Amino acid sequence: MKKSTMFSNILQTIIPKEEVLPLIKEESYVDSARKFTVYDLFLFLSQAALQQWDGYRDGEKRMSSCGLVKADHSTISKKAKDVPFEVFKQLLRLMIQKCNRPTRRRLGIPKELLVVDSTKITVGKERWPWAPLKGEKAGIKLHVSIIADAGQLHKVTETTGNRPDLLSCNDVRDDRFILVADRAYGKHKQFDDYQEQNQYFVIRLRDNTHFHEPKRRTRKRPFAGTIEQDLTCQLGAKSTLSKNRFRVVILKDPHGNPVILATNLHRPSVEKIAEMYKKRWQIEVFFRWIKQHLNVPMIFGTTPNAVYGQLYTALLVYVLLKFVFEQGNSKVHPSAQLSFAEFDRLFGMNDLQAEWLVYLTSNFTFS
Repeated sequence: MKKSTMFSNILQTIIPKEEVLPLIKEESYVDSARKFTVYDLFLFLSQAALQQWDGYRDGEKRMSSCGLVKADHSTISKKAKDVPFEVFKQLLRLMIQKCNRPTRRRLGIPKELLVVDSTKITVGKERWPWAPLKGEKAGIKLHVSIIADAGQLHKVTETTGNRPDLLSCNDVRDDRFILVADRAYGKHKQFDDYQEQNQYFVIRLRDNTHFHEPKRRTRKRPFAGTIEQDLTCQLGAKSTLSKNRFRVVILKDPHGNPVILATNLHRPSVEKIAEMYKKRWQIEVFFRWIKQHLNVPMIFGTTPNAVYGQLYTALLVYVLLKFVFEQGNSKVHPSAQLSFAEFDRLFGMNDLQAEWLVYLTSNFTFS
């Protein structure tokens, strides 16, 4: 069985056409097409991400071999431009809900980490005049949160490329997790809001952050490794001064540069706080993976609907691929299981790998 046909069958099993129709209706879109419907576009964009097609014309040549409804490139382009991208955003949420393990509200301090960041995709300004950047470029951002260690996509939102990351943080964070983020999210007043909202966080500060009335935390043993300080203070000066005192952990990166972390977690050890922040690198690996394997930099259309619709479908494909990988791995002997590093290479798979995936997924049940 071909990789593309197998994937399409799994996708249609998990999200059948009957579940897409209500989402289309919610967006007040009337799908009057007889030959190439919204669902057909959804399947087309999924295959385009999986097989890294070069565009609508390239997809037109390949779609029949994948079992897709035949359509010419102009029809596909017009449909992608016409369908509200919110449909695909809702489909991604549906896939996350179905494939990710459930998250339950916890009592006390949560233990799981939620890593937040954004990735920017740029083109020439004439291609996306609705998303201008400085100079001759235009671009958009995907703001993403993933559950650390599990590598599970949690929430996503979209903006044009000139919107600051901090303004979209509330759209992707979740107070059931410990929020981990880089300097772009380190606003002192926002920390006060997190404190009131019971949102625990570990966020990097800018190197020039002012510490107001710092007080060193007591410690029985000297710091080891790259850790240098552990203190509490108010952050900022004058108008930027935080209302609450926060914990600050200072360490060095591998190049000897300071890494200053702010957190409202006071019970974990300083080593544990440092380890939490190191997990932030996982979202960089995630961005690299989707760009290398799911055709994310190759955007076919030029309108917001076409651009965001393609990107949300690519992310949906990631969620499904990871679900299939985990489901399959759980059904074989540990000696036959693949590591996540091998998953990184799976989808430019050879025939032997494709047979392995067919074997793993041939008998798995989805609930």
